[in-house]
Amino acid sequence: MDKKADIGLIGLAVMGENLALNMENKGFTVAVYNRTVPGIEEGVVERFVNGRGKGKHFIGCTELPDFVSVLQTPRKIMMMVRAGSAVDQLMSQLFPLLSSGDIIIDGGNSNYEDSNRRMAEAEKRGFRFVGAGVSGGEFGALYGASIMPGGSLSAWAEVKPILQRIAAVAEDGTPCCDWVGPQGAGHFVKMIHNGIEYGDMQLISEAYFLMKQLKGMDNAAIADVFEHWNEGRLHSYLMEISSMVLRHKDKDGDDLIDKILDTAGQKGTGKWAVINAMELGMPLSLIASAVFERSLSSEKELRVEAAKHLAPHRRITAVDDPSLVDDIEQALYASKLVSYAQGFAVLQRASETFSWNLDLASIARMWRAGCIIRSSFLNDISDAYQVTRKPAHLLFAPKFAKEITQSLEAWKNLVAKALCAELPVPAFSSALNYYLSLTTSRLPANMIQAQRDFFGAHTFERIDAPRGKFFHENWTGKGGSTHSGSYNV
Repeated sequence: MDKKADIGLIGLAVMGENLALNMENKGFTVAVYNRTVPGIEEGVVERFVNGRGKGKHFIGCTELPDFVSVLQTPRKIMMMVRAGSAVDQLMSQLFPLLSSGDIIIDGGNSNYEDSNRRMAEAEKRGFRFVGAGVSGGEFGALYGASIMPGGSLSAWAEVKPILQRIAAVAEDGTPCCDWVGPQGAGHFVKMIHNGIEYGDMQLISEAYFLMKQLKGMDNAAIADVFEHWNEGRLHSYLMEISSMVLRHKDKDGDDLIDKILDTAGQKGTGKWAVINAMELGMPLSLIASAVFERSLSSEKELRVEAAKHLAPHRRITAVDDPSLVDDIEQALYASKLVSYAQGFAVLQRASETFSWNLDLASIARMWRAGCIIRSSFLNDISDAYQVTRKPAHLLFAPKFAKEITQSLEAWKNLVAKALCAELPVPAFSSALNYYLSLTTSRLPANMIQAQRDFFGAHTFERIDAPRGKFFHENWTGKGGSTHSGSYNV
C-alpha cells in the first residue's frame, strides 16, 4: 500500500468512531482497527469503512499487525477502549509490533495511576506513552473536544498537530488542548474535570428541584429561568442543555423529564476524584456530596420505604416568595465557585506532590470549549491564575472574593428555606459549610485533637508555641509520657 496513515485509532465505539471522523475531516489519513469479540463485535471495521467512513481517507484493518504496518513512523496509535484491563491487554499485543520511538495514546477514562505505570512500561521498552483525557461526549469527539494530554514529553511535538487540530476552539481562537504534564497528569486533570462535572450537575438539579417543589413552577417556567441565567454569569453547556431537557416532550406529548426515574448512574471518575483528594489530604466536599447523592438516588426502593415510615407527615407546599428564584441563582453561583475552588486546589496539591508543575490557567483555558463543563466562567478562572502573584486559593482572587461575599446572605437564606421545608440540598449546603469553615479562623478541631491525644496519645500543637512543635498531656494523671508519632495521612 502506497499511502501510509498519519495516525491509527483502535476502538470504533461511539467516541472512537467520531474521533476518527474528526481526524479525517481535518485532513489526516486514519487507520482504524477494532478488537474482535466473536459473535459480538465482528464486522465493526467493515461496517464503518463502508458506512460513515465510505469514500473517505480511512484504512480499515481487521488484523493488528496489518494495522501497525500501515502507519507512518514514528507510529501514533490512539486507543479508545474501555479503561482497565482492556488497555493493558491491548498494549501488550502492540508492544511486539512497534519500533523504538512509537507513540501509544490512551484516550479513555483511565485512572492516572495506571497511566503512570503504563508510561514507565512503554518507556522501558523504548516507546512513548500519552495519557490523554478527552471530554465532550459524542458531539465533541466529532466536532471538537477538550483534550488533556500528559505523559512522555518528547511525544508532544509528534501528536500536537493532530490533537490540537481535532480539539475544540475557544472564542479567542485557542485550541482546547495543550500539554498538561508528565506521567498520568492528563488523566488526573480529566478526573478532576469529571468531579467538577458531578458537582455542576448536582447543583443544577437542586436548583430545578427547589423551583419545582418550593416555588411550584412548571417545567417551562424553570426552562425560562435557566435560559435567562445562561445569558449571564452562569452561562454554560450544562445550563443550556438543562433548559432543553425541561422542554423536551415524549411521543405522547408529555414532558419527558417527569417520566424519568430519579436514579442517577455513575461510571467512577467522580468517585476517583474524591478518593484521590482524600489521599492528598484535600477537601473535595461538594463533589463528594454529589457522588454520594447519586449513590443514594440508586436506593429508590429504600427511599420510598423511608418516606413512608419516617416522613409520612411531609407535605411540600409551594411558597409565594418573590426573592426565591434570585436566592437560588445566588446560591448556585456561589456553590459553583466553591466547587471549582476545591477542584483547582486539588490540582495544585497534586502538582506539588507529584512535581508535575501544572499550569492552572492553561487547564482552565482547555475547559472553555468542547468539554462538558465548558462555560464563560472559566475565562475568569484562567485570569485569576495568570497574575504574577497567584492566589493561594481561588476564592482569594479579588473578583471571586467580592462575588461570593455578595452572594452570602441569599445563599444562607436559600439553604435555610430549603431545610425548613424539609427539602434536601446536599450540594448547596455542603458548599456553604465549606465556605463557613474556610472563613472561620478558629474551628472546633482543637476538641478533636484533644480527644485524639486523650485516647491515643496522638499529641497536639499549642497556640502559644511555634507550629510544628507537638505536645502530649497526661490527661488522667495515670498515664505516662510516651506518645505516638505525629503525622497526617
